[in-house]
Amino acid sequence: MKDITERFLTYVAIDTQSKANQTQFPSTEKQKDLLRLLAEEMKAMGISDVSIDEYGYVYGSIPSNMDKKVPAIGFIAHADTVEDMPGNDIKYRIVKNYDGKDIVLNEEKGIVMHTAEFPHMLNYVGQDLIVTDGTTLLGADDKAGITEILYAAEYMLEHPEFKHGDIKIAFTPDEEVGRGVDFFDVKKFGADFGYTMDGGGLGELSFENFNACSGFVTIHGTNSHPGSAKNVMVNSILVAMEFSAMLPVHERPESTEVYEGFSHLNNLNGNVEETKMIYMIRDHDRQKLEEKKARFVKAAEYLNFKYCEGTVEVVLKDSYSNMREKIEPCMELIDNAKAAMESLGITPIVKPIRGGTDGARLSYMGLPCPNLGTGGCNAHGRYECNTKENMEQCVQIVLEIVKGYAAL
Repeated sequence: MKDITERFLTYVAIDTQSKANQTQFPSTEKQKDLLRLLAEEMKAMGISDVSIDEYGYVYGSIPSNMDKKVPAIGFIAHADTVEDMPGNDIKYRIVKNYDGKDIVLNEEKGIVMHTAEFPHMLNYVGQDLIVTDGTTLLGADDKAGITEILYAAEYMLEHPEFKHGDIKIAFTPDEEVGRGVDFFDVKKFGADFGYTMDGGGLGELSFENFNACSGFVTIHGTNSHPGSAKNVMVNSILVAMEFSAMLPVHERPESTEVYEGFSHLNNLNGNVEETKMIYMIRDHDRQKLEEKKARFVKAAEYLNFKYCEGTVEVVLKDSYSNMREKIEPCMELIDNAKAAMESLGITPIVKPIRGGTDGARLSYMGLPCPNLGTGGCNAHGRYECNTKENMEQCVQIVLEIVKGYAAL
């Protein structure tokens, strides 16, 4: 078997950033570069029924080697990475036997990963830590998940004495822009249930996620020469600032945690004539999400009264829902994953996802699909990292889950 770090870094080297607000699917063609590679690797290692469709979805299966019927288990990860940071020309570095001290990622640019800022780094002492030079993403979200699923699959194929039922594998594009399962074929996939492997530390197990809405705010201003602007100019940038100030300061991401929702100004572009803002509106509680959405409408109504009708336009678009409702009727998925972790001496960390996952939407499409951590941390930014040891442990979790269902 290829070394797990080598496999991971092969995937990391391929730029797979998705892009929001695109009409085509997947949103970027370059995601298919990795997805095609995965399909070829799966065929080469002996996975059955491997296919890649027009949308880039990769499917495959490992047939049961048992003489009794047990549930068909799916494992799913996404190939795309976020557009928040560059995802190409990644200069990785392996910090062997990490000593728990601050890590200078980039001396020239003064980029340092401080343990005071990221105290969870101390959990990685003694491990081989994989980081970048601080100018790009690492891409562990979710190329670590892909790596772990295929590493576990290869183990099962190379060890016929390891008993398992039908194993279903899928890799998706566009998860990071909320469209990861727009065209996912649940029937073709053929699993009774699944687990996404999508970010989060070793032992993390989640069956709750945010209810999500995107808020698109457009401010229409009136431009004029600043020398004769009195009672004429309406500066849309300043109106946008007013709008932002009308939303609760304590409901921003930097002020919230665990089950606390937020309204996050993710993008702002404009000039005097027109300004556009894009918000991420999130809450685990559906009623609280609706209250946050109502604030957007009320803020727009007030500013339209203050200036003139049509100054502020708000469009609210729901994205995905909390999967808890769909997982609660089948909590054995959580109990069995916890038992698998405990058998390996790993403490399960059951916590809500402060984001979304393909599994949330799949759960509403008839495929219950909680999420397993992939061992990494600091996703979506320059400090993203993972370790060889954590990825190996995540592989063992997959195998123990499979083993548990085979023993039913």
